[in-house]
Amino acid sequence: MKTEHPIRFLCGCLDVSPSGYYDWKRRQENPCPRAKTDQDLKADIVRIHQESRQTYGAPRIQASLVQQGQRHGRNRIARLMREEKLCGRQRRRYRVRTTDSNHDNPVAPNRLAELSPPSRPNQVWVADITYIETAEGWLYLAGVLDLYSRRIVGWSMSPRIDTELVLGAWHMALLHRQPAEELVFHSDRGVQYTSAEFRQHLARAGVTASMSRKANCYDNAAMESFWSTLKLELVYRRKFITRWQAERELFDYIETFYNLRRLHSSLGYRSPGQFEREQNPKNKSLAEHPGGAAGRQGGAQQSEQYLDGPARSRTIAAQDLFSPTKQISFPS
Repeated sequence: MKTEHPIRFLCGCLDVSPSGYYDWKRRQENPCPRAKTDQDLKADIVRIHQESRQTYGAPRIQASLVQQGQRHGRNRIARLMREEKLCGRQRRRYRVRTTDSNHDNPVAPNRLAELSPPSRPNQVWVADITYIETAEGWLYLAGVLDLYSRRIVGWSMSPRIDTELVLGAWHMALLHRQPAEELVFHSDRGVQYTSAEFRQHLARAGVTASMSRKANCYDNAAMESFWSTLKLELVYRRKFITRWQAERELFDYIETFYNLRRLHSSLGYRSPGQFEREQNPKNKSLAEHPGGAAGRQGGAQQSEQYLDGPARSRTIAAQDLFSPTKQISFPS
């Protein structure tokens, strides 16, 4: 338009001073060093945001930049994200659904409150079940999380919510981690975890059971937090047509993104896999294990073979497993 009308006339129409226009034009042609840095930083922010599957906000992007040797203020990163119209996934109120505990099966006491924080992997595992909606119907997902590194060490999916579902997650975790003695397995009081079949598997592995108080999901807060993250960053952003589609994307999120790449605030903005490698370099193979290759049947068969070997000597009776008087302590 400036070829058709004088600059002063156009500035007057837009209520802009001519000096302000020329100053803006000069800055565009000759940006200051900070403006140049902002442009480079924007490119890094966009890249990290895309690599995080558009889930990271300013705190995690700042932590990612620090790992790459760049230190920038969080407010500056937030400002540049607003300019690029980028935002992280906002946590919303998550209504926890507890498993049906109306049964007469034996119930273990809540031992988590008595324990000190775990100091190494495979001291405390927490487990739970959630559900994912698809056009074909519900898909149920059982998970087992290592409380030390927040890594999902076992999972299983099924259209049925039964004992086989939780056994699939248990067998995967047992196969891949092969825990030593004094493992505490914490869950809710659902019929799946209190069933005779599941109690027998825990007893054969020499594991001590722990359960949340009745209708108190916050005793299993770490697992509930993972479900909230999973649904916020994946499930609520998708419309699953088939259960197979949901299974494929859940596998990719857990094994490719969450366990190996997603920065966890409680781990000093490190992924569970990175945290395990840094805390125990000799156990690098454990942290890098993909964890999702075995199916439910294969994991069950191999874990049975494992239990027939070194775990036989530490098998305990099912009634002792749920004993409220059993004392657990972790070595310092």
